[in-house]
Amino acid sequence: MQWNSAMQNGLVSLLLPNVPAMYEMHFGVPMSGAMLNNINTRLDTRTVAVLLRHSGSKLIFVDPASLMLIRDALRLLPSGHPIPCVIPVEDPHEEFPGAPADTLTYEWDRIVLNYTSGTTSQPKGVVHCHRRTFLFTLDSLIEWAVLPRPTYLWTLPMFHANDWSFPWGMAVVDATNVCLRRVNAATVYAAMASHGVTHLCGAPVVLNMLANAPEGVRRPLPGKVRIRTAGAPPPAAVIQRTKAIGFEISHGYALTETVGLLVSCTWKGEWDSFPASEHARLKARQGVRTSSTGKVDIIDRETGSSVPRDGSTMGEIVFRGGCVMLGYLNDDEATKAAIREDGWFYTGDIGVMHPDGYLEIRDRSKDVIINAGENISSVEVEWDDAAGTVTMADITVWCRERMPQYMVPRMVVFRAELPKTSTGKIQKYVLRNLAMEMGPARKGDGRR
Repeated sequence: MQWNSAMQNGLVSLLLPNVPAMYEMHFGVPMSGAMLNNINTRLDTRTVAVLLRHSGSKLIFVDPASLMLIRDALRLLPSGHPIPCVIPVEDPHEEFPGAPADTLTYEWDRIVLNYTSGTTSQPKGVVHCHRRTFLFTLDSLIEWAVLPRPTYLWTLPMFHANDWSFPWGMAVVDATNVCLRRVNAATVYAAMASHGVTHLCGAPVVLNMLANAPEGVRRPLPGKVRIRTAGAPPPAAVIQRTKAIGFEISHGYALTETVGLLVSCTWKGEWDSFPASEHARLKARQGVRTSSTGKVDIIDRETGSSVPRDGSTMGEIVFRGGCVMLGYLNDDEATKAAIREDGWFYTGDIGVMHPDGYLEIRDRSKDVIINAGENISSVEVEWDDAAGTVTMADITVWCRERMPQYMVPRMVVFRAELPKTSTGKIQKYVLRNLAMEMGPARKGDGRR
């Protein structure tokens, strides 16, 4: 085929949902010698154009539903920029040719290019190699204790950090893959019931969706269904509700700059005797490093020293070892800022270390709220959610009973939904812009 020879080198982009072709391309593209680049199908036209220009993609395999998006994005490429070849992918699709698996000559060759979500800045292109991907694929299976021949439901988008390496992992354990083009409570519960699903991954927003599904939508589970979640820290109340339904929740911590979940909330046997509410609180922590992670620490950003293991002193989360990316594509400055000379990768995430050595995220460094000289973790505020019809006075009283005075909001704004990324992270920069547009807060000001 005309495009097969072009796959022998360079970079191939995919603009596909969780369909069989998307899964197969995780094997076909790397085996051809090219680097795989998954593009988020939810992005706007301008951002897609930015990513295509930055990556220099030669080929784009596109779902029919995204053809208009890609065509509009190509029109935004600057004059003279090479136009990549666009290949529509129908479902069912033709078989994609690859190369024999032994074509890999150097395990440090690049395998994937994944772009960050851009919650705090312009998206950056993260490059990973075959070696690290292989190690973390096996590490993920061990950490999650995945037995042979599971039935895996694709709820986490494969375009999001390659679904934490599980496209390759599920092949290792001879899994049955159940693909969902669209994810909602009805389709997920129906798929679990119909196919006997045993495993799935999803952001906390998926947990919330399953926990709050109406009785008419919810179906009895086919057995124990194990859910792996990461991204935004899930509220303890959501973990408790999903567990009550029958799901087994496993929580971890991953970034685009790492191949998979480099920290996992490993369960201790002595916790079994704790009450359910305490189970949920413990599971909401990100946990301890996995076997392939290397080293993890939380440091004081001023002194560079480790923070006390007291569960309250906040610092920046850092990692080093085989879990860390090769670097950012065409951005040496950003790579040097993230991976310092001492080898530590600075995540930009703020967390605490508990006395038992379990890490817990509190915020992004750019999202910490400062009021009267005090640092306020926005994650802590987000976890304390109020349900039902509430007023400004209700929320103020509720906060005063549970939070230090400096955390109590001076103004409350009611919105139907908060702006979030595809992984459930609240887009704080959008909220900051809205707050600036609204002007100074006034005492007792509640806006809807």
